[in-house]
Amino acid sequence: MKNKISISILSALLVLLGQVPLSAQATVDPNFYDRFLANGLLLFAGLVILGAVLAIFRLLNVVVQMQQIQIYQEKGIEAYVKKVKEPKEPLWRRLYKRWTNVVPIEKEEDIMFDHSFDGIRELDNSLPPWWVAMFYMTIVIGVVYFGYHHVLGYGQSTAERYEAQMERAEEQVQAYLASQANLVDETNVAPLEDEGQLALGKSIYDANCLACHGAFGEGGVGPNLTDAYWIHGGSIKDVFSTIKYGVPEKGMIAWQSQLRASEMQQVASYIMTMQGTNPPNAKEPQGELFEAESVIEAADTSAENTVIGMLEKE
Repeated sequence: MKNKISISILSALLVLLGQVPLSAQATVDPNFYDRFLANGLLLFAGLVILGAVLAIFRLLNVVVQMQQIQIYQEKGIEAYVKKVKEPKEPLWRRLYKRWTNVVPIEKEEDIMFDHSFDGIRELDNSLPPWWVAMFYMTIVIGVVYFGYHHVLGYGQSTAERYEAQMERAEEQVQAYLASQANLVDETNVAPLEDEGQLALGKSIYDANCLACHGAFGEGGVGPNLTDAYWIHGGSIKDVFSTIKYGVPEKGMIAWQSQLRASEMQQVASYIMTMQGTNPPNAKEPQGELFEAESVIEAADTSAENTVIGMLEKE
């Protein structure tokens, strides 16, 4: 009967393994055949070891029974009758006694240590079952972990997990920076200097601004963006605000509903790089002269005053 059950189980495993064509799996994993052979050998070895263990337990059981028969033969039929008539303890109580090695109170003197602390004596009791169970669980987990990661090669190594975590962290950093970039407005915007950001600004300009301001910012329907004259201010904050809110009365639409704040910063920064490029067919100046040097002079004056103050303190 047991042999029939074993054959049925092995047949079911073969049927399950045959549900997926080997050729289909091999196209996904080029090392599939090697893995399949290795796993098959491991499975066979595991079954052999399991059969050997069961055979050993069966042999031990036979040996124990033979010893009991010998004991009953030596002690006579009375010992056998007494053993049969004794009430058998429940399985859970026998397991509990075996796990805890419980010592009756009247025999605690036998396991008591000689030393004492403040009159308190220590018993040499067995470790708690939960502690022993956790200890053996850690052994099993360690064996499974080692086999899964280092023998079968299915799990990631420490270096691979580190690289995967670093990639996820980089994605989170980029997502955070992207969310921070969209918090830019006309009060805190600053010109970008990164070539990649300026290239993105150029692509936005070519897609949305070229028709009115020209391919090089020379102007057309809209004003010239390369000279020093501006209708609505020539600072980065002014340009950003003009892009964001537009000038509806002159045909300049508000782009805040179509572009993110980071994109408006990119295109505004790209427009700032057009200053002084003098493209051909430039449109005549419009608006008022924007003197960016005044800002530089103010910064120089502030720095000069700082240096003078430090010298006076010395």
